[in-house]
Amino acid sequence: MIPRKRILPVFIPHLGCPHHCVFCNQNAITGQDYSVTVEMVKDELESAGCRTDMNCDSDPYELAFYGGSFTAIPENVQRELLSVVQPYRKSGWIRSIRCSTRPDAIFSDNLQTLREFGVDTIELGCQSMEDDVLQRSGRGHTSEDVAEAVRRIREHGFRFILQMMTGLPGSDPEKDLMTAVKLADLEPDGVRIYPTVIIRDTPLYDLWQAGKYNEHTVEDAVSLCSRIVPLFQEKQIPIIRLGLNPSDDLSGGIAAGGAYHPSFGELVYSRIMRNRAETILRNSGLSDHVELHVASSFVSKMTGNRRCNLEYLERSFPDTVFRVVPDDQVSEWDVVVPLQKG
Repeated sequence: MIPRKRILPVFIPHLGCPHHCVFCNQNAITGQDYSVTVEMVKDELESAGCRTDMNCDSDPYELAFYGGSFTAIPENVQRELLSVVQPYRKSGWIRSIRCSTRPDAIFSDNLQTLREFGVDTIELGCQSMEDDVLQRSGRGHTSEDVAEAVRRIREHGFRFILQMMTGLPGSDPEKDLMTAVKLADLEPDGVRIYPTVIIRDTPLYDLWQAGKYNEHTVEDAVSLCSRIVPLFQEKQIPIIRLGLNPSDDLSGGIAAGGAYHPSFGELVYSRIMRNRAETILRNSGLSDHVELHVASSFVSKMTGNRRCNLEYLERSFPDTVFRVVPDDQVSEWDVVVPLQKG
């Protein structure tokens, strides 16, 4: 797991983006419909309690430029936005800076600019490693651009986070699984996994309304991501985010369809535990009462929301009643079924 940091996000919706991806409405997702100015960045810093006239007396922040393609905006604007942050770095309130950008907007010159101003982490919106999916989604870059961007980022000594999406136009579960394998092979410092959500006022919404895009439902995404997550876990690559960050706008109707759920990550982790339990049980001799031993912190994941996992197992094994038992001798993510007396 990556240690939790205090993140101070500054959203720059669409700033620097040279393309309009079919799924994207950053203004709706971030709740902003304006470009960020130097004054706005300073206001965000001051509102968070950051000072230039007093050294930091608490945990410092990591400032993150999210939403747009930071390295695609004019260099003078990059420098202006980053310059505002420097006095707060000097006083200790900001310990690190990260930015999100596109694979085809990574060059030696802009990486040197980022390094000069203390940026240490780059989040790269890859979305897919299948070129046909990238093309149909309007991304404007290729899978080779992703590999080349990672090579340059690593060469310049940055930490990097890779973002992928599931359920994009032209994709399917096997293509999404292959994208996860290819991204894991790049050995990032973390990943974000965003199942496709149909946002109003996007080309994807229009395609869906016209019957030209099949909705990637919550169930589709949970089932698929329960297979993808273990691929990254096996390589000890932290998963920083599963699903869009919940917001009042998304929950209030801007998300018209697709895989939006305010607790999507918990649904996936719960499904992973159910899958592991089911695999063990199908290879076990069962009695009428079975205990599922899991780490104490995993009891809710094994039980599932409103006992959904236990109800599923009891439907699958109708002659058995299941009980989840906290057991700190069991490792995280493991399920142990002791020999039962029946």
